[in-house]
Amino acid sequence: MDLRRDRLFAILIAFLAAATLMSVAVAVASADFRNQLDAYNLYVANLVQSGSTVVAAAPQLFPLKLLRGGIEYLEILGALFAIVLGYGTIAKEKHRGTLQLFLSRPVDRFAFAGGKVLGLSIVWLGVVVALTAVSLVAVVTIGHAPIQGIDVARLLITGGFAWLYLVFWTALAVGLTALSTRLSTGLIVALVIWLAFVLIVPQIGDTMDPDNQVPGGLFATLQIQKPDELAVLAQFSAFDGIRNGLEVSSVTKHFERLTFAFLGIKDQYNQQPLSLVWAAMLPYAITLTAATLAAVVVAALATTRRTLQRKQS
Repeated sequence: MDLRRDRLFAILIAFLAAATLMSVAVAVASADFRNQLDAYNLYVANLVQSGSTVVAAAPQLFPLKLLRGGIEYLEILGALFAIVLGYGTIAKEKHRGTLQLFLSRPVDRFAFAGGKVLGLSIVWLGVVVALTAVSLVAVVTIGHAPIQGIDVARLLITGGFAWLYLVFWTALAVGLTALSTRLSTGLIVALVIWLAFVLIVPQIGDTMDPDNQVPGGLFATLQIQKPDELAVLAQFSAFDGIRNGLEVSSVTKHFERLTFAFLGIKDQYNQQPLSLVWAAMLPYAITLTAATLAAVVVAALATTRRTLQRKQS
């Protein structure tokens, strides 16, 4: 698959980049962020005007929070694009007739699947690097927010998780397409899985969380202190266990929890040392990595000479 001439691929990158820029612009336009930035700039101006020698501390604006919309676009649309590319890498070979030529030669058992998954993994690495650069530029230029070394580190870690997430969906699509007697069946099954575990299951979990039903959080709106909040939630531990079980059944939710923690979008991890965030998020990092490896293994085992040469019904 020559992605250099693939119009869909170009549209994919442009759309995800535009979505990231738009999400940052929308977040900057929000009254809360704008008011904090204006207050800080006024404080600095007053210091300068008064001739004070006090050096203004860096503003506590938490700029990486501006990337929340971009992450949400990536977890939904990025997964969808990954499925389409994974499907296309098998479908195009079959439609063009180049697959028979390739298989007519003595090749290793996993050469075809390995080459395709590796190629797409490199492609997604390039996409993630580009989106990481766009995100960094957007936060600095659109958000006018100072970026420190720790913020760059958090962004790079998030990029690594994004790469794993996209490779998971691509490898899954490759495996399902190879296993299906009809190419369209593989794509449909992959889309059904995407619909269930990217849109439906996470949404059910969010809806079951009472704290998500009010902007800013239900408990914060009611001015309920943290100890009292925990006491209330303890009365509904069984319900919360079911809700959390639904959420963690989705690889998308694992990706979201990881990225929200490392970017500081989740308040409890904001400005926390990376070691603390890693300790809390290690189970999710392990499951996301394991899911990606499992999808790659499925793609390798499913993409056999027999399944690839199977006549389409």
